[in-house]
Amino acid sequence: MAERKQATVEPPGAAPIGVPNALLVLLEARAPLEGLALLAAWPWLARMPRGDGRPVLLAPGYGASDASMQALFRYLGWLGYDMHHWGLGRNRGKVAPYVRALRERVRGLWSERGGAAVTLIGWSLGGVVVREVARDAPEAVREVITLGTPVVGGPKYTRVGALFARRENVDLDQIEQLAHERNLRPIQCPLTCIYSKSDGIVSWRASIDRYNPQARHVHVPGSHLGMGFNPLVWRVIARTLGGKPVS
Repeated sequence: MAERKQATVEPPGAAPIGVPNALLVLLEARAPLEGLALLAAWPWLARMPRGDGRPVLLAPGYGASDASMQALFRYLGWLGYDMHHWGLGRNRGKVAPYVRALRERVRGLWSERGGAAVTLIGWSLGGVVVREVARDAPEAVREVITLGTPVVGGPKYTRVGALFARRENVDLDQIEQLAHERNLRPIQCPLTCIYSKSDGIVSWRASIDRYNPQARHVHVPGSHLGMGFNPLVWRVIARTLGGKPVS
């Protein structure tokens, strides 16, 4: 039997994706400067809409732990949200078991809070996980916000994709096909996809959700590694949660 070739899976109307070029990778070095910019931005970050006490859960990116999102965690808690880390340790890329564990955690929070749906915020691969949780437990998820998340292709259109494939002994084309099939099941809740055209880790085109018509896309200049403490990203998140979304 002839071997069947797998074509690149892209939603209708999508431009060729590819991976970030070497210059964008070098520009990731500016991530610490984005963190320092929080100091200058604090006067207007402090004026963002106050929280209503709803539960909000954060999921870190590949290779990162809850500590990577601690600054955002504390900021949103200060605004008045009931904050939760994902609590699954360092993100090792095990999407399926993470989805199962986080789905039960989110349903538990939903039940404990008397049916108050949970807002999920995921950075990079953490966004892949929370999107699947929202798909599987729509009753328990209020909305999803992703930061530089590869909606299309899984790791295929990232600078770490080849390394991930070798380490995990997986086929990136097969993962892309599986991601496409998952995406054919709609996500029911509101979606906000934050991306940067200067992302040096995940192709920004892979962060565009062409599957769910309610998905809102917000471009924020900056690096991939600095998204979790980029003041412009914090502004988008705070205004989205506060019902005053940035277009």
